[in-house]
Amino acid sequence: MRKNVLKIGYLFMIALIVAFANSCKQTNKDDGKETILKGKTTILVDETFLPLIEDQVTVFQSKYKADITVQGKSENELIQSFLKDTSRIVVLSRVLSANENKYFEQLKIKPKVTPIGKDAIALISNKSNKDTLIALQDVISFMRGSEIKGIKGLVFDNPNSSTVRYMNELAGLTALPAKNVYSFKTNKEVVKFIAENEGMIGFVGLNYLYQPTEAVATNLKNINVLSVKDSGKNDYFAPSQNNLAEGTYPLARDLYVINCQGYSGLGMGFASFVAGDIGQRIILKSGLLPIRTPGRKVNFITNKKKEKENE
Repeated sequence: MRKNVLKIGYLFMIALIVAFANSCKQTNKDDGKETILKGKTTILVDETFLPLIEDQVTVFQSKYKADITVQGKSENELIQSFLKDTSRIVVLSRVLSANENKYFEQLKIKPKVTPIGKDAIALISNKSNKDTLIALQDVISFMRGSEIKGIKGLVFDNPNSSTVRYMNELAGLTALPAKNVYSFKTNKEVVKFIAENEGMIGFVGLNYLYQPTEAVATNLKNINVLSVKDSGKNDYFAPSQNNLAEGTYPLARDLYVINCQGYSGLGMGFASFVAGDIGQRIILKSGLLPIRTPGRKVNFITNKKKEKENE
């Protein structure tokens, strides 16, 4: 009888230990659950403004318990990964197409689109080219096959990039022409090529000029950033924050954080952060144009002792 009681007591203790272990395991699982401010996720980013988003992620992670991996790719590659559920958070220079929206509707997910700022496609040439002005119509005509004085060739970052898509749409083309138009893989390679070759015009994201890596910064010494005249206009404008704000630079584009997670996760928190005061200040500092200008507080400090002496 005593042995049976001991056996029952022993089994009861084991049951309590297992229950306690499972409880702890469940608690730890809950603690690791993704929310808008904590957890682990991946964000897909258009390579042309990768430096900006890397800065945003660094600051976001310093404030919250978030572990975010940033993957920079060309626009076409991003969309493929986005639709394949590699990640459901993407930063693009366009909104989703009708077919892309329809895909998420079938999944019963409504994309949350957050405008965060304005970027620009900058045109660059070798430093030996003393002419720093270029007409957008000349670039379009060259893409269509016309010979234009002063242009030997055009150089793009990637045939699948947002820059190529943007320029093809302007020129009414479905693909880059094969003659005298070249493409690499990254903005960094475009800057290097232009720095080493005369007569070529390169296309890069403005973010790479304002936030260059060490390698890019070295090559920037040998390039000119061109001022562009829009079709039908008389004045030339450089890709600057002021000209983006006034709408005078012709190759400007909006930036968006698009979140299709379908739940309240880090996509929602990150988008709100970038669109908020701190995120907008980071964009302002990056040389791009924030969607809204962060407020400035001015404190007026008076010398009360001196005021009393003058009374």
